[in-house]
Amino acid sequence: MAEARQVVITGIGAVSAAGIGANKLWAAARDGVSHIRELVLPRPYKGRVKIAAQVRDFDSTQYIEPAMRPLCDPFTQYAVAAADEAMNQAGLSRDEPQGPRTAVILGTGIGGVNTIDDGLWRLYVENTRPDPLTVPRLIASAGPATLGMRYRCNGPTFAVASACSSATQAIGMGMQMIRAGMVDRAIVGGSEAAITTGTMMSWEALRVLTPDKCRPFSKNRNGMSLGDGAGIFIIEAADVARARRATPIAILSGYGTTSDASDPVRPDVDGAASCMSQALADAGLPPRAIDYVNAHGTATIANDANESEALARVFGNQVARIPVSSTKPIHGHGLGAAGALELIVTIHAMNDNIAPPTINFTDADPKCEVDCVPNVAREMPIKRAMSNSFAFGGINATLIVEALESA
Repeated sequence: MAEARQVVITGIGAVSAAGIGANKLWAAARDGVSHIRELVLPRPYKGRVKIAAQVRDFDSTQYIEPAMRPLCDPFTQYAVAAADEAMNQAGLSRDEPQGPRTAVILGTGIGGVNTIDDGLWRLYVENTRPDPLTVPRLIASAGPATLGMRYRCNGPTFAVASACSSATQAIGMGMQMIRAGMVDRAIVGGSEAAITTGTMMSWEALRVLTPDKCRPFSKNRNGMSLGDGAGIFIIEAADVARARRATPIAILSGYGTTSDASDPVRPDVDGAASCMSQALADAGLPPRAIDYVNAHGTATIANDANESEALARVFGNQVARIPVSSTKPIHGHGLGAAGALELIVTIHAMNDNIAPPTINFTDADPKCEVDCVPNVAREMPIKRAMSNSFAFGGINATLIVEALESA
């Protein structure tokens, strides 16, 4: 059997509450600057939770041509803006078709929620017909299809929907396709634009949203904050990147995924631990090789305790020495885009040798015995890092990245 090809990341792009660009997202995470702010919605909202990490001042006319704009829900718009940044960093031009050896795989938990919200408002409140382009705009596949058309990619193109692990799954699947020789390059990541009146009310009904501050791993944590945004990566076979003299940013070396198959909302320790172990095995690394973990860390009571226990199972007595941080208090919980936003932070943390802080941390929880890098970033050597995404439905995904000099 031929040896699997090494996969490298050559481009990164982001749209987040911190602004347009991956560097803005990283700067906010590194410096502990939260972009969870007062909620602004265009329609009446009577909810108790009035904060979220929304993308502000995004002008779609700066990124999308007039002919395509009517077909693009905000989740597609964010994906396009992030993908353009990633393509530019990778040294790839829209003038050159990417062809059949390039895949497009985009994770999204919900897809065109704003389009759905607009259509229902027109139908039930204004008593008018929905926009004729409602269906092609709201479907989850609108995002990857638009990117495929934009860069003329004729390879596998589809959406992945596995709730909060969607983006991580999309990235891992793209890596596996490249390794298997199905494609040479993939445009992968996640996008979400789900903050609407209906979404906020629905999540509030689950009693998992904080009305004040997101505090992962703290004893007094009381829930998460929603966030919108997109994270896109250009990943390639190392030999393909080398042949076109591209400059890799990091090595994508491990992917694990499992299903708890137990409870729709409560996470399972066994499933999360198995997922991380699979990613380590896929990367050919022992647990001691990991220098930093970007946790799923939602700041809900059950998730943080379960993830902490799973980390302890995987890393054993080494768990106390590994910095573990959640950056969700910075950019919010991006749902289907969460894993992509957090992998961007993880890669920057590794390349800059800085573990970002878990801000808003107050009192330690004895059920969360991890080194959560409380409140202030930590300078330290990071050669290999792990990023976790554990979703509703018990669908888990983990990625491992390595610094170029670690190879």
